[in-house]
Amino acid sequence: MPPPMPLPPPCTFDITRPPGRRARRRLMPLAAALAALMSLAALPTAAEPFKPQDDAQVLLRLPAPAADAGSRALAALRRQRDQAPGQPGPAAALAWGHIQRLLAEGDPRDAGYAQAALAPWWTQAAPPAEVRVARAVLRQFRHDFDGALADLQPVVQQDPDDERAWAWIVAIHMVQAHYEQAREACEQGLGDGPDLLAQGCLAQVEAATGQAAPALARLDTALAADRDATPAQRLWALTRLAETHERLGQAAAAERAYRAALALDLEDGYLLAAYADFLLDQRRPAEVLVLLKDRERNDLHLLRLALAAKASKHPRLAAWQGMLAARFDAARQRGDTAHQKEEARFLLELQGDAERALPLAVANYRVQREAADARVLLQAALAARRKAAAAPVLDWLRESRFQSLVLAGLAAQVQALP
Repeated sequence: MPPPMPLPPPCTFDITRPPGRRARRRLMPLAAALAALMSLAALPTAAEPFKPQDDAQVLLRLPAPAADAGSRALAALRRQRDQAPGQPGPAAALAWGHIQRLLAEGDPRDAGYAQAALAPWWTQAAPPAEVRVARAVLRQFRHDFDGALADLQPVVQQDPDDERAWAWIVAIHMVQAHYEQAREACEQGLGDGPDLLAQGCLAQVEAATGQAAPALARLDTALAADRDATPAQRLWALTRLAETHERLGQAAAAERAYRAALALDLEDGYLLAAYADFLLDQRRPAEVLVLLKDRERNDLHLLRLALAAKASKHPRLAAWQGMLAARFDAARQRGDTAHQKEEARFLLELQGDAERALPLAVANYRVQREAADARVLLQAALAARRKAAAAPVLDWLRESRFQSLVLAGLAAQVQALP
């Protein structure tokens, strides 16, 4: 799922001394996912684990820790935590460092490292606010949206100016299609000022409720006017702009916005996955292979690589499919059922198994109801010729007035089924 407004880089935000309202607004990142945040922890399938045929075959490329700036930043945060054992501020700062890397790179192990940093407070009913917000992010990563909101609501009640907590509240309401609650949270948490965060927050609600054209105008105006917006904030707004143009069938405008976001040269796993999907829809799989080269570690990116390989008859298709199957199998063994959308796409688009894909798509849509979730359910219902299974999406499209040429076309095909 897309992230909320961006989180601060690991070493520039002192969580023990939160800055004032306007300063925090400038620091907040718009990492568009809640991914969980970025649908990272791959899900199970009944496939056999992947067994490489050659000892020389590369299965995973890891960054060199000594040369990786993010790893060095996390090591510094870890030392600060170790020097203040039992203090929630340094522990929460370390957790946020791992969450930031999770958003950028999509490695679900960072969610585990973040939770480990919060271990002394993890089961407490009312831990300190800085711990509570980080715990909420990790809970929503596992699709425990009720648990996440139960952590976030007391934080904003105690401190109505905590924009980080408000941003995640908005993101959770958006992914659950609770649009009026999302709009209220935008207004309460970020206000209705001219800055990019406030305007972008309202625009994403408009874009989901039949007001795509006003949303585009709002985003364009705010991007041009807010010269104080950080690169991370601009990336988030440009991604929302691109997706909205794309849903309206405005491919050229969508590509300009995607490329403007990429030109900011920030590591953002969601942006790469979204642009890869755009390229796949535009029948440009070769560009996906270049865009996501050497990014097999991120399950979202690996799925897009495999889809591009299938479309272009790339020789690595079998290897990438095997890697995905192995990851889904491992997820099943550890009881992870958080990201059924990606597994449904794997079964439907790569294995042609609509009968197994449809239950996963249905289960996923019960939990999160965004455009991508709706699309995979419509596609699976159409392939399996099960009109009734798509009823929740058809109801959502009618009630929300969500605008998307692709979804409208799929919905018409599903409605035409006997």
